[in-house]
Amino acid sequence: MDQKSTTIINCSQCNATSFRPSGDSTSHRCLKCATSVSASTTEDPVARRFSVKGLASRLYKNREKQNSMPNNYSSMNVKPRTSTARSNKRALLCGVTYNNKRKYKLKGTINDVQYMRELLITKFGYPDHSIRVLTEFEDKEFHPTKKNIETSLKWLVQDCQRGDKLVFYFSGHGLRQPDFQDDELDGFDETICPVDFMQEGMILDNEINTYIVRPLKEGVILHAIVDACHSGTILDLKYVYDYTNNKWIDNSPPSGVNKGTSGGLAICLSACEDSQLAADTTPHTGNKMNGALTYIFVESLKKNPDLTYADLLLELAESIQEAAVHDKCFHSRKLARIFRRRVLQEPLLSSSQKIDVNTYRVLQ
Repeated sequence: MDQKSTTIINCSQCNATSFRPSGDSTSHRCLKCATSVSASTTEDPVARRFSVKGLASRLYKNREKQNSMPNNYSSMNVKPRTSTARSNKRALLCGVTYNNKRKYKLKGTINDVQYMRELLITKFGYPDHSIRVLTEFEDKEFHPTKKNIETSLKWLVQDCQRGDKLVFYFSGHGLRQPDFQDDELDGFDETICPVDFMQEGMILDNEINTYIVRPLKEGVILHAIVDACHSGTILDLKYVYDYTNNKWIDNSPPSGVNKGTSGGLAICLSACEDSQLAADTTPHTGNKMNGALTYIFVESLKKNPDLTYADLLLELAESIQEAAVHDKCFHSRKLARIFRRRVLQEPLLSSSQKIDVNTYRVLQ
């Protein structure tokens, strides 16, 4: 059959596609819904030129091309050495490109993860084997599917104990949906989108809170950095910081449900407020993309690892505002080379406790 020309038949009932040899006028049943369909359907000009085998081969090659691995990509997951003692530093980094979904594809998320991983290792002493990385280009067990992200969130806080410092980082799509549990002041749940969100669904802020906020024991600190749209209160923490008025605002759920820790501290820096979109950047020559929050965050901490949250918020606010108003950059000239377009995003800091942003150092 694969050497003959073929006819493409679309089922009138379920629209499923099937193939029949050209000239075969016999009826057959749709493989999906069992409806009787006829091969007398108008022949597709593409099908006349290619055999079924040839057409499948072309589709496969096109898919492989779309899912091709970035140049010079090597796995960022390092197996722990057998004699390695337990580290009190652990990180989960997720970068989702949605490489098999052209409509949703992102270009800078792999760069984001690489930037963040390098920062944690070189400036903050995180062992490489204590950093778990999820991208589409890792082995299958480290793909950023909903199941793998949820499993890894549990891994991040598993057996946490006093003195532990944990980092959760996500770069990808974020969305929001109506809240039906009366635990959101704005009436919406914020979400992050795994690579398979169209099939398996999104991960809600309620779930993230359950996975990595509630289990935090006394003396354990979690720092989350989420570079995604609508990510403001993605961890559902009790307090959000009003940068303009320099004060903490109560973000407790109207329902009264407890979303606090088990004695530990959770701090989250989000790319934008719940109702806003996040931007991408093209730093330097414009041939390498990053999330705006990630780029400024990493560059600022590389220069000064002892940065306080107040210092960082000021750096972020000034840089993004200059880009939005003047297309200028850090200190007048840098952001013009970074941002692809004018942006309007205001990074948001939230916390399970009211911390002193003027003295509390980022990632420490």
